Amino acid sequence: MRRMLLVVIAALALPTGAAAAAPQPSFTSEQPAGTLSDDFWEPTTAVDLHSSYVYQAVTAIDSHECASHNCPGTSIKVRASSDDGTTWGPLVFVCGLACKNVGWQFDPQLAVAADGTLYAAWLNTFNPGTVLSKSFDHGKTWTTPVTMNGNLSYNDKPTLVISPSGKDVYLTFDDKADDYSVASHDYGASFSQPIQTNSDAYEYLSYGGTITPNGNVYFAQTGEPKSGAGAEPVSLVRSTDGGRAWTRTTIDTSAEPPVCAFKGCYADFYSSQATIASDASGKLVLAYLKSTVDGGAKSLFVRLSTDGASWSAPILVNARGDSNMPGLAAGPTAGDFRLVWQDNRNGVDAWNTWYTRTTNGGSTWSAPVRLSNLGSGAPYKTPAGYTFPFGDYGGLAVDSAGTNFVIWGEGDGIYTGGGTGGSWWVRGR
Repeated sequence: MRRMLLVVIAALALPTGAAAAAPQPSFTSEQPAGTLSDDFWEPTTAVDLHSSYVYQAVTAIDSHECASHNCPGTSIKVRASSDDGTTWGPLVFVCGLACKNVGWQFDPQLAVAADGTLYAAWLNTFNPGTVLSKSFDHGKTWTTPVTMNGNLSYNDKPTLVISPSGKDVYLTFDDKADDYSVASHDYGASFSQPIQTNSDAYEYLSYGGTITPNGNVYFAQTGEPKSGAGAEPVSLVRSTDGGRAWTRTTIDTSAEPPVCAFKGCYADFYSSQATIASDASGKLVLAYLKSTVDGGAKSLFVRLSTDGASWSAPILVNARGDSNMPGLAAGPTAGDFRLVWQDNRNGVDAWNTWYTRTTNGGSTWSAPVRLSNLGSGAPYKTPAGYTFPFGDYGGLAVDSAGTNFVIWGEGDGIYTGGGTGGSWWVRGR
């Protein structure tokens, strides 16, 4: 397979508080993860920090492994690269034949332990909900999924984090009303009973988590009023005792989100989102979306902390268009963080994916780089951008050499309204 052509994508004007000290970033041209006929949703990615392996996962809409269609009709698929993303193996069903009579799968999460074990979590419908499986051969085969729902009959929106060894595994998810977290200290073989982490009037959805070097666990979440539309708290859930107890801190509040006008789009698609990452020194960066006007466009902010208890004032990263789906990851050195997001600064139906970096712990950020550089090649692409941010998530991972791997969704509308789209990705520094 031919090597991908490395191109330099021009950086645009500096955002508020930005500094251009870092070298000019260079990324491969974007390309689909799969083919243009693949209808992929919710992409994510992970890297092995101790080898050249890179992984991507997608939710494959209307894709099933059983000829008789009694396997999941929408399935989680994973593919692997053994050479830092230069070439890729085939997309593999994580649990197709082995998950017969499971109606569907959504919400994939990936993580890699220091010994190369690949962890995957996803939804096997809402009941049992979140399950965990592992692969010891780079995604070719997978263990039987482990459930963690306890007494819950519904859960959704999992976020997965693991310790470097993979022994400690943490997940958070919601049960349509409240947020719950679980912990495993036997490499995901078994889990604690779900612990409710909130007691207020909001349903919390998580979009990122991290474990600091001292073992503290953090999940970044935003809340939606149980009573309906309204202001949305940006929240952080923290455990300092291995998941036995969790504390919640409200960091900020966003106004009621913009309405998604696409056919079949659910009301909270453009809600505020938050994610978090930590570096080797234990420094934390929280990235989140906030609007100050009901129905108004959301801007992208970060806050900084050295202890997870006290946080800096908000630092504006992007105020152009409506920002969505932030992804955040630490680089190989202290103070190095990478941040990606999608926004529609070029027009209501002209979305793009952007990248920025800090090398001083988040105080300043480099000029944004447009990663979605192709103006054609799919029905939903124009020189201004793509029609719709296809997928509830995107993914960002950084390897030990500092190379970024970014994956996101592009489409012509939401799948629940008949829209189609795919997952696109780049790599670069």
